[in-house]
Amino acid sequence: MRTQLAMVIDSSTCIDCKACMVACKVENQVPEGYWRNWVKSSEPRYADVDWMDSVRPAHFQPGGCMHCSNPTCVSACPTGATYKDESDGAVKVNDRLCIGCGYCIPACPYGARYRHPTRHVVDKCDFCQHRRDRGELPACVTTCPTKARVFGDINNPKSDAAQLLKQNRSIQIVHESVNTQPNMYYLSATAPINWPVKPGKPDAMQFWKLINPSIWGVVGLNALGVLLMLGKQILMSHDKPAADNSSPEKES
Repeated sequence: MRTQLAMVIDSSTCIDCKACMVACKVENQVPEGYWRNWVKSSEPRYADVDWMDSVRPAHFQPGGCMHCSNPTCVSACPTGATYKDESDGAVKVNDRLCIGCGYCIPACPYGARYRHPTRHVVDKCDFCQHRRDRGELPACVTTCPTKARVFGDINNPKSDAAQLLKQNRSIQIVHESVNTQPNMYYLSATAPINWPVKPGKPDAMQFWKLINPSIWGVVGLNALGVLLMLGKQILMSHDKPAADNSSPEKES
């Protein structure tokens, strides 16, 4: 069975210290004003103001790119820069192919992507690939003081992540319009659960998808490469931070 890296989270132990966010930002050199991960929260619900024991406490929910098994961001990418790595199941971005068009940003129901302001490519969580190459865990996992995050291959029954899923009831957070099959699991219960948005595809994206493959053959790979680079230069010259690139934390 193929490897599927995933994050299993016990959000009931999250104390909203945001250590995971800081660790991720420093480790991956995420620019100011942007985040690769976040902690969302639900407000206490006062069912009966006369009885404090009926108050539902605030709930903190760590999150990030869900590395979905059915990722809508992949189908939205016109160049193949966004792809699901068959070797580990993670959803990644190939910077060499990314033209910074940003089509994948609204296609993600979780707001897990942003356009890098200086590199002019889309950036997101990659489960700290550089750390994993050294045999280390993602920075957010090692930094969490309550060990709310457990990372591993859920297709390996001996992994801690797989064991947690086997021994506990879990839920996945999805938008009602599409099940992206996210590989971020929350144990028992979590809140909030209604924050994902319906994935969108810009009108221009529809044009790219409708182009007959035979036309690409006529154009040729060299000409296509020139067109892509030209498009990237235009985007770079006009690139400005947009509302859809704001910190996910601020939307909590």
